[in-house]
Amino acid sequence: MANVRQDMVRKGSYGRRITVPMSARYITIHSTQNFTADAERHSVALKRGALRTNQRPGYLIWHYTVDDRVAIQHMPTSEQGVHADFAGPGNKYSIGIEMCEHRGCSRSATIERTAKLTAALMKQKGIPLKNVVPHYHWPRKGKNPPNKNCPHFLLDNGRPGAKWRAFLGRVNYYYQQLQ
Repeated sequence: MANVRQDMVRKGSYGRRITVPMSARYITIHSTQNFTADAERHSVALKRGALRTNQRPGYLIWHYTVDDRVAIQHMPTSEQGVHADFAGPGNKYSIGIEMCEHRGCSRSATIERTAKLTAALMKQKGIPLKNVVPHYHWPRKGKNPPNKNCPHFLLDNGRPGAKWRAFLGRVNYYYQQLQ
């Protein structure tokens, strides 16, 4: 339904150097804000450790990257990623999905593919629609502002509003198709 392909970061390397089990309660939606890389290039970057953070283990990692052609899974949904709020509940309890926005990418197709993937994960993991949240949902301790404007193209003036509700409507539409 969402054209998902696995290209896992090897366990014991970079973002998966330390693996922490997770029972997902949320799905967190992000945008890459990288205008030069599609899902394939993000997958390569994650596997090479090119996306660093100042939190332990030192590398960013999320579960899926989505563009207008494919959704690529980078790590099991049963492991914590490093994508939302440092040591907070966004990393501890949520599946991270990054939407690409590189030049030449169809944003509407990327959003649709993300909605389909999100609906499938909701069904698979028993996650309710109210627990599908933007990165904005997770305040980042020590950052100003604490709530990140992400995914910026699904927020209104930096906050969830009509665009976010429309996205959730698409997720719910696909979720209903799976029932």
